[in-house]
Amino acid sequence: MLVPVSRLRSCTIAAVDGDIGAVKTVYFDDASWTVRYVVVDTGAWLPGRKVLVSPFAIRRVDVAAGRLVADLTRRQVEESPPIDEARPVSRQYEASYLAYYGYPHYWSGPERWGPALYPGAVLDAGAVAPPPEPPYPRAVAEELAAREREGGDPHLRSAEAVAGHGVEASDGGVGHVEDFLVDERTWAIRYLVVDPVDWWPGPHVIVPPEWVSAIDWNESKVHVDVTRDGVRNAPEYVPGRLDRAYEETLHAHHRRPGYWDRAA
Repeated sequence: MLVPVSRLRSCTIAAVDGDIGAVKTVYFDDASWTVRYVVVDTGAWLPGRKVLVSPFAIRRVDVAAGRLVADLTRRQVEESPPIDEARPVSRQYEASYLAYYGYPHYWSGPERWGPALYPGAVLDAGAVAPPPEPPYPRAVAEELAAREREGGDPHLRSAEAVAGHGVEASDGGVGHVEDFLVDERTWAIRYLVVDPVDWWPGPHVIVPPEWVSAIDWNESKVHVDVTRDGVRNAPEYVPGRLDRAYEETLHAHHRRPGYWDRAA
């Protein structure tokens, strides 16, 4: 199921022994377009403090009820490494955070979440397939080496900060980023939701991050490898009505493979 980030905001995070606060935003990495952390405002419980909750800990996403259920205790959260929202999240902080909870480094394994394809598998006893033992297959070894080289920059971005960025097709602007659609199982961002109001008064459109050719952080623009006409004539995106049939129609329109084909 694909969940809009806008629906995640304000959802309550439920620990095993009580609520810990509400979601403020999410941090995603712009290399794999995967949500790595949920930023939680702890409210009156821990006044003036924000904490991170990793999808490794989230066992159930119930957007309809406005709750994310986490396999954490309030004491664990209270004693977790604090974050400084005024500064970028460093790889050093991430290593400290993951070590505190006993989670693997998502950047050092062969899958999207390190040893597993989706974060829930890490907490399911016996569900995690062990990573291949050295020597790794060449493709895997090259991917691991690339991730280690990028280890100094975790590429983490706030969804709240990226919302509003202009979206540029290959032949001109098509609108601005309004939201993100996240796969609740893998926490991969599957689509950017684009509001075309800056361009023409048409329906919202969605664009997979795989079609993003470049991001200009200085100019606050996301460049996508599609044409304006391709976007204008794409199947209309209607929130709440996105299913695999629609996705297949969308990708066929643009003559691009779907993420489900690439995964296979």
